[in-house]
Amino acid sequence: MKYTIEHAPVYATLKIELAQGEQFRAEAGAMISMSPTIELAATSSGKGIMGTLKAAVGGESIFATMFTAAYGDGEVILAPSAPGDIVQVALRDETWLAQRGAYLAGDPSLVLGVQGSIKAFISGEGLFLSKISGTGELFLSSFGAIYYRDLAIGERYVVDTGHVVAFPSSVTYTIRKAARGIFSSLASGEGLVCEFMGPGRIYMQTRNVRPLANLLQPFMASSGA
Repeated sequence: MKYTIEHAPVYATLKIELAQGEQFRAEAGAMISMSPTIELAATSSGKGIMGTLKAAVGGESIFATMFTAAYGDGEVILAPSAPGDIVQVALRDETWLAQRGAYLAGDPSLVLGVQGSIKAFISGEGLFLSKISGTGELFLSSFGAIYYRDLAIGERYVVDTGHVVAFPSSVTYTIRKAARGIFSSLASGEGLVCEFMGPGRIYMQTRNVRPLANLLQPFMASSGA
């Protein structure tokens, strides 16, 4: 399998080149185009019923699409639902945590699950993180461009919860208010933040979908219209 990320960082697409017999799994509805040698089939997004439910709770679709180069070599072009970037992560018997809906595609052997956050649930800024484990290529998408920061052992870094894309399980984190006082939190316009501690790499996105939704709200037709 070969891959190419094109048109980044705002309208990124992912081209996957498969040799005959190779398979690849992607989020349902992500395909733009493909070679006629490729066969696609619907599959569950998680392993078993419970795995599928966990993946759905984590913000992923219940179903995924399995692409197989059944009739010869071919290519598949994929794109995330939001205008943004794509990043590749090579998992080696490890676990990564990602924001809701960040999973775009990956090796069929990767296991999708969920990791909960009660504090995020109370705040209304996201209930669960997707949990992706195993060995193989993983592709994550974002809203806006993706950038990263590598943390040394014990190094700390603070990221707004709406800008977190993904990080390995070697990175620990706590969720807290952006400012100590209630007035400062409200006046600053910031809500909750993740305080990370290394070692590991944190991927972040340059845009947050929540402020965009608030910006568009006055222009949306009311339910009574």
